[in-house]
Amino acid sequence: MKALAARRRHPAAIAVLILLGLLVTGGAYSFLAPKDAQAVTVTADSVAQGKDLFLSNCASCHGVNAQGGASGPSLAGVGAASVDFQVGTGRMPLPAPAVQAQRNKVKFDEEQIAALASYVASLAPGPGIPDDEYTTVLQPGGENDERIARGGEIFRVNCAMCHNFAGAGGALTRGKYAPSLNETTPTHIYEAMVTGPQSMPVFSDTNISPESKQDLISYLKAVDNQTNVGGMTLGNLGPVAEGLFAWVFLLGILIACAVWLGKKAA
Repeated sequence: MKALAARRRHPAAIAVLILLGLLVTGGAYSFLAPKDAQAVTVTADSVAQGKDLFLSNCASCHGVNAQGGASGPSLAGVGAASVDFQVGTGRMPLPAPAVQAQRNKVKFDEEQIAALASYVASLAPGPGIPDDEYTTVLQPGGENDERIARGGEIFRVNCAMCHNFAGAGGALTRGKYAPSLNETTPTHIYEAMVTGPQSMPVFSDTNISPESKQDLISYLKAVDNQTNVGGMTLGNLGPVAEGLFAWVFLLGILIACAVWLGKKAA
């Protein structure tokens, strides 16, 4: 009994117990932790094809091993979602150095984009392309109305200060801007939330759950499809656009009428 008690009090026993605790905790977390999105199917062929495309179109800025450089950041850990968003919206490859990558004509087909995503996903773990379950737009009616309304609340709290209350976009500092979300696909909206492109923060599943992301996307699409009972929306830019319209057009018409009446009286 004394020998057993001595072994329990051995200094190495504490280190062993801590190590076992860390291993068990890490294994349980990796098994039970919620996944951000579905993983890209990474095969040797897709990775090889993606690497060839990367070396031909991306390595000049991001480095031959995607390690980054003076003109572009490292791509290790950005995940397939970032590639699908940046390349799938034509923002990358960037045609020339700029303050912000703008939406542009897509230069690759779906197979090539998937190959590039596979290559980048093979470098290090990162956010995956979202599952269709969370990018399917909820149609108004019944219980979906409550979810869409909740999505509107989430959007106004987290996104409207940059993207405008209707997702029409807006100006930021130092020449940057929050782009309009009106023509953005649900998948790309989701990917932007989990990758945080440019000045946008990252909204992980801890911040906004996948179901809440779906609610937010459904709200944006409901705004796009709603009937504008008030007439012209003027881009949904709010009182600034309305005031500009009044000053430029209505006052212009009044001045023109005054000049015409003055000439007629003379």
